[in-house]
Amino acid sequence: MAVQAAAGATAGGATPERGRIGRPPLPRSLQTIWRTGRLGIEAKSVPPRRGVMFAVEAATSTRAHNTGGTDMPDGIRWVGLDVHARESTIAVFDQATGEVATKRVVGRPHELLPLLRAVERPARMVYEAGPTGYGLARRALAEGIELGVCAPSKTERPADRVKTDKRDAVRLARLLAAGELVLVTIPSLEREQLRDLVRCREDIRCDLVRARHRIGNFLLRREIYWEGPGEAWTRKHRSWLTSIRFSDLASQATLADYLHAHDVLIARRDQVEADLAKLATSAPCAHTVARLRCLRGIDTLSALGLCAEIGEWGRFDHPDQLSAYLGIVPCEHTTGSQRRLGSITKAGSTHARRLLIEAAYHYRRGPGVGQALELRQRGHAPEIINISWKAQRRLNARWRQLKDARRKPGGIVAVAVARELAAYCWEIATCPTTSPEPTPTPTTRKRLSNSR
Repeated sequence: MAVQAAAGATAGGATPERGRIGRPPLPRSLQTIWRTGRLGIEAKSVPPRRGVMFAVEAATSTRAHNTGGTDMPDGIRWVGLDVHARESTIAVFDQATGEVATKRVVGRPHELLPLLRAVERPARMVYEAGPTGYGLARRALAEGIELGVCAPSKTERPADRVKTDKRDAVRLARLLAAGELVLVTIPSLEREQLRDLVRCREDIRCDLVRARHRIGNFLLRREIYWEGPGEAWTRKHRSWLTSIRFSDLASQATLADYLHAHDVLIARRDQVEADLAKLATSAPCAHTVARLRCLRGIDTLSALGLCAEIGEWGRFDHPDQLSAYLGIVPCEHTTGSQRRLGSITKAGSTHARRLLIEAAYHYRRGPGVGQALELRQRGHAPEIINISWKAQRRLNARWRQLKDARRKPGGIVAVAVARELAAYCWEIATCPTTSPEPTPTPTTRKRLSNSR
């Protein structure tokens, strides 16, 4: 090969002419050329590009590619897609010739399938996760087309601050060839439907918090204060809100509308929670949900939320990988012998991270099994119950050590405990048991109709 010949010339004593990036120039056959081909674009010659050199290195490397393959033949084609709702751009990078062809396609994402079928094999393709979802990837995989979805938050961005659909597609193809993309797991249709309902409930919760803030701020501006008895947003507090009267029509109409919006959100939340309780017994992750409910601080809604956001627990080989995926590990800046750790990375799902941190506060109390936890654990294998008990003892001791002995703030302690709680969740979800799994029978927590 030309690359081997260049290496041989260097070994023989000849000093090769070095390019502008400090590397020997590639032969013409390996340079990037914009050509007029079956995709139909204007012809244009460009100097050697750094991305092509990375592609050649990736082809000769012994490292496996991100999509799960090993060494690929020189004729492989790397395809990058910039997918939008009404139009998309496709870029095909031929590793053998170094040519890149692009085409703009007007239409819905699924209308890209004829073009993907026409790409010569072997070929690997990728597009960024976004609002268009996983429909294109599922259709392509069903037809045997190797199409993956990458995480846009972990994709290298151009430094020249020039963004076009064509550049994005070419960049994805180059990064895919270099093995620099992080691919996401494509969930099944059933899991995605469950996740949508879980996130719907989370959206309602956020809207409810905003609605209550609006009511509280409105009364604060009118110098009306809740003096008790009891906390805010209990039945007594809700009755007190209804009894408030203003002398002017505008203020009375404002409060009435705010209360109506609040009550509608309460009804919507209760309905969605009832639907989630039904799905907890028939969803693909029903047995995992039943196992997670054996942990203190995790009931049906939290277990469903974790399963919906994480997906297959077995895809993580170690709980540290799960913690990093959820963004509850510290960021790091290390140079030389100096190592600095900062706040948590906050990568991954915000919803899953919030569920774990809220559950961590339950481990402030000493270890114990109450009536509700005993009902959730009834019928499960001894291995699962033993993990739950170990989690209580370990996490409570960790809380007391950080909070009482080391005087750490409560928020930092909760995040630290949540990180270890995620490890126990992974252990319970992946634990092999000898006894049969019980039938999932989740229970919903009884609460006031206007409570949080």
